Amino acid sequence: MLKNTDIKASREWVLRFVHWYNHQHKHSGLKFMSPIERHEGRGRKILQKRHEVYVAAKARNPNRWSGETRNWDLPEFISLNPEKEQAILESTG
Repeated sequence: MLKNTDIKASREWVLRFVHWYNHQHKHSGLKFMSPIERHEGRGRKILQKRHEVYVAAKARNPNRWSGETRNWDLPEFISLNPEKEQAILESTG
């Protein structure tokens, strides 16, 4: 049987994890920004700055680039399981 201290410690761990996940962890599906940055509307500015940095780097050293810079456009929709959602859309379409 779990003791109250175990439950309290578990809840504290979950709260710390959720805070880290939403505020500090940079998600690849969000183009390496945190969910809070995206949620609070800071995403476009962050990605615009990244685009400017990449363009400047390419201008300084064009021989190091074989093509265009990374696409830093802000995705309109984000999904944890895009394949699953696409399959659902196709089956109900």
